[in-house]
Amino acid sequence: MGTTEQRTVGQIERELSQKIQALYRKHLGHQPSKVSCQLFSRKLVVVLEDSVTQPEKLLMEEGQLELAEKVRTDLNEAIQPQIKVLVEEVLGVDVLDLLCDAAIETGRVGMIAVLSSAPTVRNPEAIPKLKK
Repeated sequence: MGTTEQRTVGQIERELSQKIQALYRKHLGHQPSKVSCQLFSRKLVVVLEDSVTQPEKLLMEEGQLELAEKVRTDLNEAIQPQIKVLVEEVLGVDVLDLLCDAAIETGRVGMIAVLSSAPTVRNPEAIPKLKK
């Protein structure tokens, strides 16, 4: 991994997407079909598609939606510290807050990381809402 100054916004967003996908595969035994990352100045938005694990699907099929939602909430809380560290390592800035929510019915997870500052990149003009 190079320093953020050498990488473009697109390269950083792709790296984050790949590493978050790998983190889910490693820790939950399930890889989301798609992970999208978008930097917005001092914020990072992450959307995971098809993030529901087999145990959660089984609970839903058996009519245990409330339990499946509880499992999803607990899994998200358990993996958040690793995601925070990963984001800080890739972006080279501190994560002040990591907000996360899931819609188990659609299989999507959304995260917003509030950053201490905008990461330094080769093409800062590509970051929406970056005030110079």
